[in-house]
Amino acid sequence: MFDLARARRETPSCTDKVFLDSAGSSLPSTGVLETVIAHLRREAEVGGYVAHDERAADLAAVKESIGTLVRCGASNIALSDSATRSWNDFFQAVPLHEGDRILISEVEYASNAIATLQRAGRVGAEVDVIPSDPYGQIDLSALETMLDERVRLVSLVHVPTNGGLVNPVREAADMAHRVGALVLLDACQSVGQIDIDMPALGVDALSATGRKWLRGPRGTGFLALRPGPDEVVQPRALDLHGGEWVAPTEFEMAADASRFEFWECDVAARLGLGAAVEHLLELGTDTVQREISERAGYLRGELSSVRGVTVRDLGEQQCGIVTFTVDGRDSRDVRKALAERNVTVTASGRSSTLLDMTGRDLESVVRASPHYFVSYEDLDTAITHIRSL
Repeated sequence: MFDLARARRETPSCTDKVFLDSAGSSLPSTGVLETVIAHLRREAEVGGYVAHDERAADLAAVKESIGTLVRCGASNIALSDSATRSWNDFFQAVPLHEGDRILISEVEYASNAIATLQRAGRVGAEVDVIPSDPYGQIDLSALETMLDERVRLVSLVHVPTNGGLVNPVREAADMAHRVGALVLLDACQSVGQIDIDMPALGVDALSATGRKWLRGPRGTGFLALRPGPDEVVQPRALDLHGGEWVAPTEFEMAADASRFEFWECDVAARLGLGAAVEHLLELGTDTVQREISERAGYLRGELSSVRGVTVRDLGEQQCGIVTFTVDGRDSRDVRKALAERNVTVTASGRSSTLLDMTGRDLESVVRASPHYFVSYEDLDTAITHIRSL
């Protein structure tokens, strides 16, 4: 049974404010904070190398925990400093040539789109956009007609940064695989709030961050690989961690996902990420998904009844992100006004999801993302302040 009082005790920073920005950078638990600080102190005492060696087993356990979280082996997990780094590492490793095609969706995130356009322009590949269906999700019928033998990669966004919809990933992945395309899933906004089963999703790679719904430190993320595409997808850059120099003119690349890692890293942050994942597993991903969904549903429903407020979320299945606009108010001004009332939200601008926002004629939206530690009293306080605007 979920214990809200305990969750709030373990997140003391949530008790003096209404925090609704876990889709941006969430509040860590005391366990995560103490893990990071303790290791930094140990590094100051004995030096980074010795401190690292002391925690070698714990660092290995971080991958084990993430593997448990997304249902794949630890050898298929590569740790990184962000979801963007993870996404790019895999994307840049996919072989692309002139005339090849890359498919993206209308809710593609700006960082992914920029990297895609840059590389496509460099090699002479084409970038085509999968249209959205009436619910704002990937139009599976349209995707099926777009797929051919020239498609090398289909980039999917599980949950967009500017809304609460959840895309139908498995159906799209199956279609892409039928023409031999690889599927890269941006799970930046889903890992930590939605129970993730990577084999069930059927994707070849999945990128995620630690700082959002996982409640880990900034500067952490991971790439999860499906066993199989190793012979096709090789990193564009290696160091002595991702490979071994075995002869003057020869090296051997790591056989597992560590080939996507570099030797230098923030050990304290990675230990903190491990603590965050373990905490989530202890609570139970089903429990966390339910608690987040219920809070978002409550907030979405209450805001729908507020005059002058328009809820902007699409999708047949919705999650913990709630987006809305206030008539006559710029979303960034709404964010500032709520901050003055001790309510933390963020504003998602047009450029972050250019295709979707332009298609819906939206300049920006207010984004509220309540985690399981948010109380319903907090939500009512936020609603009262939004109503006052």
